[in-house]
Amino acid sequence: MNILEINNLSKTYKSNERDLTVLQDVNFSLMQGESVAIVGSSGSGKTTMLGLCAGLDNPSTGTVKLFENELTQMTEDERAAVRNDHVGFIFQNFQLIPTLTALENVMIPLELKSISGASKTAKDLLERVGLKDRMNHYPTQLSGGEQQRVSLARAFSNAPKILFADEPTGNLDDATSETVEQLMFDLNKEHKTTLVIVTHDLELAKKTERIIQLKGGRIISDQFTNRMLA
Repeated sequence: MNILEINNLSKTYKSNERDLTVLQDVNFSLMQGESVAIVGSSGSGKTTMLGLCAGLDNPSTGTVKLFENELTQMTEDERAAVRNDHVGFIFQNFQLIPTLTALENVMIPLELKSISGASKTAKDLLERVGLKDRMNHYPTQLSGGEQQRVSLARAFSNAPKILFADEPTGNLDDATSETVEQLMFDLNKEHKTTLVIVTHDLELAKKTERIIQLKGGRIISDQFTNRMLA
């Protein structure tokens, strides 16, 4: 079953009275449970494509179908409802709410959906990512690696069907990156989540089952890795 279907996707922005095309004629689909890395140099269109796949922006042409929902035919409120129900996000800069504790940050998606047992679920996830003793700390009291582990717990709190990760280890040192990456893949496997990672880190990309390479807004390579065969 395809979770995500991208057809003839293009995105053009107006820039100083001229058109700037950052994505052009992109086509691919992802199956449930698949892990894929989107790689390419700066300006290749990686983050733009992630935003379009998640319904955070509309394409200039083409279609995005997420869980049988044609995002390009939906209002922003309707797309937001799809994201709230099915999508998780991890960002390079963590995007935690500074005035809330780690526990409260993880509880937010559950409370927004009025899910019972939000506190227990959040505590279980924070313990799962090794932050049992840091639950009541605020983001400024946590290291970068700890903040990203909080964002991991938050991303998985509403059991997303697909997780979009934009440079998830971009602000972390090598040792911390290894820890966060392992947790991300472990949680992804446990939850049977489809995982889409935008990264410039080829070593991280090789840990996924599939690598899609962009150049100049076009897909120039789409290959399965050895991990797919493991």
